[in-house]
Amino acid sequence: MTEPYAEEVRLVGTDAGEEERVVETALRPKRLAEFVGQRKVREQLSLLLAAAKTRGSAPDHLLLSGPPGLGKTTLAMIVAHELGAPLRVTSGPAITHAGDLAAVLSSLTEGEVLFLDEIHRMARPAEEMLYVAMEDFRVDVVVGKGPGATAIPLDLPPFTLVGATTRAGMLPGPLRDRFGFTGHLDFYEPDELEQVLRRSASLLGVDLSGEAAAEVASRSRGTPRIANRLLRRVRDWAQVKGDGTLDLAAARAALEVYAVDARGLDRLDRSVLEALCLRFGGGPVGLSTLAVAVGEEPETVETVAEPFLLREGLLGRTPRGRVATPATWAHLGLSAPAHPTPHGPPAAGGAVQEPLLPEER
Repeated sequence: MTEPYAEEVRLVGTDAGEEERVVETALRPKRLAEFVGQRKVREQLSLLLAAAKTRGSAPDHLLLSGPPGLGKTTLAMIVAHELGAPLRVTSGPAITHAGDLAAVLSSLTEGEVLFLDEIHRMARPAEEMLYVAMEDFRVDVVVGKGPGATAIPLDLPPFTLVGATTRAGMLPGPLRDRFGFTGHLDFYEPDELEQVLRRSASLLGVDLSGEAAAEVASRSRGTPRIANRLLRRVRDWAQVKGDGTLDLAAARAALEVYAVDARGLDRLDRSVLEALCLRFGGGPVGLSTLAVAVGEEPETVETVAEPFLLREGLLGRTPRGRVATPATWAHLGLSAPAHPTPHGPPAAGGAVQEPLLPEER
């Protein structure tokens, strides 16, 4: 069995470690006018923030949803910058008790922006406290235990909560209803990623050709975080192996070294597809069996590789298991079986994304 493929070390993974977040900070736009992509969300936010500044009051609470790496944290920082307000940053996993949230809320200043990342992972008792804080700008601090416990109401200054989530469906209705604005961030188009890359290259002080920008953008899975990560690796290759210029040849050579193919697939992605086609004839095959075939844990295959493969139509999910699509065979340069299995490759047009039965996972 090969070494488990940890998501944090994937060049095309969407999560970022602490060191990478420091690098990202230098590349983040500071104003809405500098933010590339998400046109509808930008327009709506611009109107909301302008109205709040005209009234001289804190804007409504904001909820930003969408896959990782698309700019939710960046937009939260931009909101604070546009308002000229301080920004407080925390996350759902860091708030394990109501007392954790009470400590954060009670220290806010008037007009401050509180960014709560991964808000769907917050503890339930803290969640209930947040309802009152968002609606009435009040928090009830419980003193004592048992029958003698007393709730002391503590008034809060007006503030703006910016919540971010990759799983909007996991937020309870009462919490979603307390946000005055909800914006969903979608994956970027290649031309938008090219704009992101040109801006980042300028900030990094490197010369990026238009062809190289298009090449990197096409392999970035529609995600600015991945695009910037690939750009830095191409820069490394150009500085060590080339003349420092990030041209098409440098981009292709660098991404070949890092095993990111023309559609943005890496080793894990291709291993899943090759096992599905070469070992199981295109499926259907259960998740556990497929994971054993590629030497990974089922959770790794399901949460790390599958989302992108499903979105690209390179993998199908049926009640009987995972199946290859016509696009899978074409991408691997293979010919589909003349007589596929009964639940084999679905008709052209994309992957079948039906939920699997527990016993078939």
